[in-house]
Amino acid sequence: MISNQILQNTIDGLKNITRTDLCVIDVEGKVLAATFQDADKFAGSAQSFAASPADSQVVGGCQFFKVFDEHQLEYILLAYGDTEDAYMIGKIASFQIQNLLVAYKERFDKDNFIKNLLLDNLLLVDIYNRAKKLHIETEVKRVVFIVETNRDKDGNELEKIRSLFGGKSKDFVTAVDEKNIIVVKELAENEKYEDLSKTAEVIINLFRQDVEHNVHVAYGTIVNELKEVSRSYKEARMALDVGKIFFEEKDVIAYSQLGIGRLIYQLPIPLCKMFIKEIFDGKSPDDFDEEILVTINKFFENSLNVSETSRQLYIHRNTLVYRLDKLQKSTGLDLRVFEDAITFRIALMVVKYMKYMETLDY
Repeated sequence: MISNQILQNTIDGLKNITRTDLCVIDVEGKVLAATFQDADKFAGSAQSFAASPADSQVVGGCQFFKVFDEHQLEYILLAYGDTEDAYMIGKIASFQIQNLLVAYKERFDKDNFIKNLLLDNLLLVDIYNRAKKLHIETEVKRVVFIVETNRDKDGNELEKIRSLFGGKSKDFVTAVDEKNIIVVKELAENEKYEDLSKTAEVIINLFRQDVEHNVHVAYGTIVNELKEVSRSYKEARMALDVGKIFFEEKDVIAYSQLGIGRLIYQLPIPLCKMFIKEIFDGKSPDDFDEEILVTINKFFENSLNVSETSRQLYIHRNTLVYRLDKLQKSTGLDLRVFEDAITFRIALMVVKYMKYMETLDY
């Protein structure tokens, strides 16, 4: 359960303090970590010791100790030397590794619980029973962040984010797939949505110096009970997807900021096709030339203000009116009329959504 790197770091630290060489061997005689060369020569002795009833023993001038995970023998720890000091240091080292086993097992149990909670794999009664056993508060404010990374290029993303939140035992960092890292963050009473945006920016900044990382962060709404955490997770997932369609320029997107995009995302594709056919009469916005598309987008950016739009496009007001008239003839929609403008805007978003869904099918 404990990685070999953690074991190595642990005994390296102990050696720096005690100046005594240490080695960790599994029950099959494989050396997992050592502070000295040729530790493999003790593999046979470690296997023999593992089969013996003794918990500690001097073998070949070294102190051997058994390290248990509950009642299951997990490791053999070797302290180089047969002195009383070597014995004491070996006892301390085995005690340290024993505590690591307990801590990692507890984290593993909590990790599994959080994953099942996020995926709605638990009954309500199980949520409260297991939370009590794992000493997890059930009625505090929490929110779920999803961090999408290209983890196939670098396997350190999870540890980077854990280093940010790991010191706070009430926050949980886990992953349910290869691309997304999930943070279940406990909030103070005075923390609000503005604070969530700042937290998301801190996460983004962890990867900003690495040009190969294309990281996006999405988060759901704040929930007040543990049983509602899965809802915040689903909202964050939707925010991540909708953000890719309608907010490509944003690295951070909140569920509460999705607006009408959230509704369009939930529409079935056949209904979208029917709507577009009715609005554009079989045509597609792709058929519009670049000039018209730029005009439309700028007109929407300026809240349908003809004067401001023509000024920003560096064209005469009459030229803009001509383009809008031309668009009205081809679509039947006058963007100067608020209701027509809304219809056209939604239609453009629906087309964008349909294109995105087509890329997922390939």
